[in-house]
Amino acid sequence: MSTNQPYLTFHDGRRAPQLGLGTWKLTGDAVVPAIQAAVEAGYRSIDTAAIYGNEAEVGLGIARCGVPREELFVATKVWNDRHGHDSTKAAFQESLDRLGLDYVDLFLIHWPVPKEKRYLDTWEALIQLRDEGRARSIGVCNFQPGHLQRLLDGTGVLPVVNQIELHPHFQQAELRAYHRDHDILTEAWSPLGQGQALRDPAILELAHRLQASPAQVILRWHIQMGHMVIPKSSTPERIQENFNLWNLHLDDDAMARIAAMDRADGRLGPDPETFHLLK
Repeated sequence: MSTNQPYLTFHDGRRAPQLGLGTWKLTGDAVVPAIQAAVEAGYRSIDTAAIYGNEAEVGLGIARCGVPREELFVATKVWNDRHGHDSTKAAFQESLDRLGLDYVDLFLIHWPVPKEKRYLDTWEALIQLRDEGRARSIGVCNFQPGHLQRLLDGTGVLPVVNQIELHPHFQQAELRAYHRDHDILTEAWSPLGQGQALRDPAILELAHRLQASPAQVILRWHIQMGHMVIPKSSTPERIQENFNLWNLHLDDDAMARIAAMDRADGRLGPDPETFHLLK
């Protein structure tokens, strides 16, 4: 087990492991073994969401992993159909009940769903949950600069983190600049570009030169960029491999080569300005 992972500090003073286990598409009997393998490898951060349908299994994995709760960083998210002050608070309690926890370390708004015009009410509920201590820190996912600015203008409170699609083919420089200017940490979902970036010739060449896997090269790029990152895997060997980054270093040339991979059409997931899925 490796324990030399870096931690990042939120603007609220709390800390989070920089590298965590994502659980999107992990369901059923695959969840508990994945969490156990991750904890054994050294992970201390686990990311889930109500819409993933696996919070109960994630909670079971946490209970069985052999590490005290206070040593783990657990994040979950409120889904689009539960926006609004009261419905968000009810959804949060349902998530806690499924997880079997008294609190989460990070509670996130999963999408802004701007068509509904309710994410500010949802954010106010998150602030109250934070003040009650049941959500230690609060953040968002997939928010664009205009959405973030509305939170600031409406409440004076900005999220500690914005979890966004971010990979070598879609680097979101403008949004990351807003994060830097407002002390918001950037967290990458789909950090490997749904596997597409793993096959990019530039990544393959760097992996060969560094005697590392393509995934390790990309994840190390995220780490050196200062991103939080949550790769998903259900395979113990891949989970371990993804965590073995701490002796790997990308020099300026390698970082520049990955920076040059950015594409204007690189988005693979939904557009946050128009995404409206409720169920």
